Amino acid sequence: MIQTTRDLKHQENPVSPVFANHETFHPRFGWLKKGFDATKRNPGIFLQDDAPVRLGVGKNMVRAIRYWCTAFKIIDKNSSPTPFGEKLLGNNGWDSYLENPASLWLLHWNLLKPTCEAAAWYYVFNVFRDLDFMKEDILVGLKDYKDNFNKSVAESSFIKDISCILRMYAAQDFVRDNAPIEDSIDCPFNELGLIRHFGKSYQFKIGAKVNLPASIIVATCLEYASWANKDSNNNTITIRKLLYDEGSPGMIFKLTESILCAAIETVAKEFDTIILEDTAGLIQLSLPENPEILAEEILEKYYQ
Repeated sequence: MIQTTRDLKHQENPVSPVFANHETFHPRFGWLKKGFDATKRNPGIFLQDDAPVRLGVGKNMVRAIRYWCTAFKIIDKNSSPTPFGEKLLGNNGWDSYLENPASLWLLHWNLLKPTCEAAAWYYVFNVFRDLDFMKEDILVGLKDYKDNFNKSVAESSFIKDISCILRMYAAQDFVRDNAPIEDSIDCPFNELGLIRHFGKSYQFKIGAKVNLPASIIVATCLEYASWANKDSNNNTITIRKLLYDEGSPGMIFKLTESILCAAIETVAKEFDTIILEDTAGLIQLSLPENPEILAEEILEKYYQ
C-alpha cells in the first residue's frame, strides 16, 4: 500500500503545498553558492532593488535563486544561512564550491526531506511509483496529489514544475539536432543520473549510482531513521522501510536492497556502532542512541 503525506508519522508536515516558485528556472551551476554567500554578507539582499546588479542575474533569476537556496535548506525563511548551509558551503565548509558530486546527492536529499518546499519534487520521487513514465503520467498524478492539501493549484503550475524537474534530472531531454541546449549543460543535478530519457518517455534509474558514496547513503539512512522512529522505542529499522517508505533514502536515491546493504556494510567497517542484522530473513539496521549525531560524524569523516 502506497503511503500518502498524511500517513507519515515522523513529521507532521513532511511537505508544504508549494508549486512553481522557481520562476521556471532550475538551479544552475554557481547559484546556490552565490545565494548563500550573498545572504551571509547581507540577509536582505534578495529584497533590494539592486539585487539583480549585485548578483549579476535577471530579476526573475534573483527570485529563483532565493527560492532554491531556501528549498535546499541552505538559507532559512529569513534569508539567513542555516547550520547545514554553513557546514556545506561556509568558508571552511565540507565542499564550499560543490566540486564533489556527493554534495549534489546531499543537496538532493536536503531538498526532499521534511519540510520539503517543492511539492512536485516530493511527489515525483516519493509518491509516484511508476518506473517508466511520460510527462502526462506525472501531470495526472499531481492533480490527484493536490487533494492532500486544501489548496487550489493551476494546471499550468504543475506543467512548469514537471518541465523543471525533467530539466534538472534528465539531461538527454535537451538535445536537439545532436547539439545540447544551454539548459542541459547548466544544471549540476544532471550529474546524478536519476532519470533517463527515451523519445517521449522517461525512466528512473534504479540501483547503483557511480558518484553516490556509501557514506552519503548511510548518513541519510540514519537521519531518516531518527524521524521514522521518533515516536517509538525501536533501536532498529528494517531495510524495507529504508528502501520503500515515503521520504526514505531508497525512494529519493532510487536504490536496490543489494546497493543499500553494501553501503551499510562498507561504512560499518569504519563505524562499529553500525550493525546490519538478519533475523529470520528480516534484515534490519541497528541504530545507536542518537542516529542523527552519528550521521553527522559519518559526513564529517567523509569530507575530511
